[in-house]
Amino acid sequence: MINLQVRGEGGTIEARARHGVVWGPELAALDQSVFPMLGHLLPYADTVFNSRQVATLLEEVPRLPQGVVTEEFARELLDLGQMVLDGQHLYLWFVGD
Repeated sequence: MINLQVRGEGGTIEARARHGVVWGPELAALDQSVFPMLGHLLPYADTVFNSRQVATLLEEVPRLPQGVVTEEFARELLDLGQMVLDGQHLYLWFVGD
């Protein structure tokens, strides 16, 4: 399971998603040329995006094929990503198992 958090520059968790995403073949098979941000997630490691990367990431979410992530996770991803964009010194963390 990959969980989602917004953290401040010092590592403080500012917000977290209630839903995670299960690593599966659909997520693993994302074409990195089409999904440059989501295509770099790893199941067992953390992946951190700064605000400029989050802007690109948020453009990818509506284009995801059906079944890659749940609607709940996609909604929380968009909300937490927007929080990063609206804030200062915030980062979006995908926290792997």
